[in-house]
Amino acid sequence: MRDYISGALLISGATLAMCAAIGLVRLPDLFARMHAATKPQTLGLLLILAGAAIRLDSVAATAMIVVAASLQLLTSPVASHMVGRAAYRARFIPADRLVVDELSDDLDAGEGPPGCQR
Repeated sequence: MRDYISGALLISGATLAMCAAIGLVRLPDLFARMHAATKPQTLGLLLILAGAAIRLDSVAATAMIVVAASLQLLTSPVASHMVGRAAYRARFIPADRLVVDELSDDLDAGEGPPGCQR
């Protein structure tokens, strides 16, 4: 039974990772690509890691899988946020795509966070 559960998790994770890869190539703009790069890819990797942890059935392997999953959950959202912020600062994002733009006044005035040079 464990093999079936592990196989289902591995196939589901691989499918989500493939959808994320297709989304990176096919989606038209930065916002959509950021979504494809973080959400399905992260969930896909977590499902693959969960399937591997169930299949390996080792405490040491499970501990390393938990570390890998934790690092993925910490780094992927931060990287996506930094890509979006860099694109916004470079004015790569069209203004008509933004619903709320709270940073435009600071960017126009040349102000940034404290201690940050522009």
